[in-house]
Amino acid sequence: MTRIGIVDTTFARYDMAKDAIDEIKKNVGGISILRSTVPGVKDLPVEAKKLIEEQNCDLIMAFGMPGKEEIDKTCAHEASLGIIMAQLMTNTYIIEVFVHEDEADTDKKLLEIARNRSIEHAKNAVKLLFHSDRLTKDAGMGKRQGSKDVGPIKI
Repeated sequence: MTRIGIVDTTFARYDMAKDAIDEIKKNVGGISILRSTVPGVKDLPVEAKKLIEEQNCDLIMAFGMPGKEEIDKTCAHEASLGIIMAQLMTNTYIIEVFVHEDEADTDKKLLEIARNRSIEHAKNAVKLLFHSDRLTKDAGMGKRQGSKDVGPIKI
């Protein structure tokens, strides 16, 4: 049975993982989803690695919502580097789903971005695991998660 690990944080202002889990369950049957929550984004890499090594997850989705302050941006960058290292150490995809609080000027817009990004990346996770040819079809198409697609460059 395919296992997807979901790691999120208590620091986030919205439960993005719930949207992703709902989307995965809507599109794939017979899949096991293991969810774990950690305090902040810098805790995501080790928890993702543990889910891969100790729970045999085939793919991880790591959710975080860094704040607006400069220290939050630094922490998000450090977490991203850790996630990359965990991917390379385990040879397993860890899809980083971060929504930075300064991506929107209202909570309503921030919520819209968080929902969209979570759902779109859940679709990407399913494609990576079961339909990688569909990703190839979208190569160079300017797809975005969290905002409108920009499309390919037109000459």
